[in-house]
Amino acid sequence: MSRVLVQESGGSVRVSEAALTEIVRRAVSSVDGARLCKGRRRLGVELQDGRARAELQLAIAYGRVLPEVSAAVQERVADALACMCDVEVEAVDVTVEELERAR
Repeated sequence: MSRVLVQESGGSVRVSEAALTEIVRRAVSSVDGARLCKGRRRLGVELQDGRARAELQLAIAYGRVLPEVSAAVQERVADALACMCDVEVEAVDVTVEELERAR
């Protein structure tokens, strides 16, 4: 399934769900101490009318300050979606589902 970014008289621009997932995955992995949870329902991205909303399930390293790491993830994901998809990001909702053991 692909999401329509731009629909004009000359055609449309679509972004696949796989591409959106990869944008979000790379943004999350750029934050130290955070990763997406494993499994199928770890993230969702909605694009509509030039706006985006993301919902993420995270695993965060034990001992890290959860609100700080979560806020960093929200910022990176919002920046990546805004930059790469040229959309206004309404929200990046984060749920911390797991704590990772220290390595």
